[in-house]
Amino acid sequence: MTSRINTTAFLHWIDAHNVFDAHNCLDFVIDDIVVGAVHRSRLPLLQEHPGIFHVDDARVTLDPRLDTPAARTEAVAGVLHKWRDAGLFPAWRDELYRVSAGFDAPPLMALERAAASTFGILRYGAHLNGIVRKNGHLHLWIARRSLTKPEHPGKLDHLVAGGILDGLSAREVIIKECHEEANIPPELAQTARPVSLISYMIDLDCRRHRDLIFIYDLELPETFVPQNTDGEVAEFYLWPIEQVIEVMSTTEDFKMNNNLVIIDFLLRHGYVVPDDPHYAVIAQRLRSPVMW
Repeated sequence: MTSRINTTAFLHWIDAHNVFDAHNCLDFVIDDIVVGAVHRSRLPLLQEHPGIFHVDDARVTLDPRLDTPAARTEAVAGVLHKWRDAGLFPAWRDELYRVSAGFDAPPLMALERAAASTFGILRYGAHLNGIVRKNGHLHLWIARRSLTKPEHPGKLDHLVAGGILDGLSAREVIIKECHEEANIPPELAQTARPVSLISYMIDLDCRRHRDLIFIYDLELPETFVPQNTDGEVAEFYLWPIEQVIEVMSTTEDFKMNNNLVIIDFLLRHGYVVPDDPHYAVIAQRLRSPVMW
């Protein structure tokens, strides 16, 4: 099925998620493995801690005496807490991301979530499309983020989404967030299907954002009405897919990376097909290289 969607808007969102300059950053290296990138403007902060960070013309490394994941995590956390107290991290989370060469690689350390983009580590997330079919017509549940959220307050979001913290799998995050964000019963949440992924890399505010997002689809009954239990969602809307497309294509109301997940959904469900303009470019660039 094709709906003659204006795919030029899709290119806009894909372009917006792939804006970076390799010359602005130095590699962040642990145990001779490149795991991230640090903007040159941040180097003076690191150089204040020579017993932890070594900075040269090409890269930032951790002191080789920090030779275990636990030692690295503890040493860097001490620095980050000082930066937090100095106001450098307004969205401190007390949540840890795993730092490794790739999703299946062994952990090299854990890093406070708020500092992930400062060190340009690869972040992992999970998003869920809450699907309802009313009289055979496809609808999506949309959430509006609370105005008290430290990041993207008031923006439109998926029914369920969350970062994959150290020690959790993508499915465990989906089940957890289903309960916290939408009060979806565990037996229903367990039927969510892993269907795709997207990835992107952006330099924003002297930070590098490298994200890989695992995407799940969950078919929900017409009678289901989500309820937020953690205070992070202001309200929910059940929109026909045409309304989702219109808002995504003509406004900036969605949290930025949600647009890519929606575009992926439209490709997978046949709303954009190979005969549509830019199809191949869109499909390929939804999975931009984010690993070295």
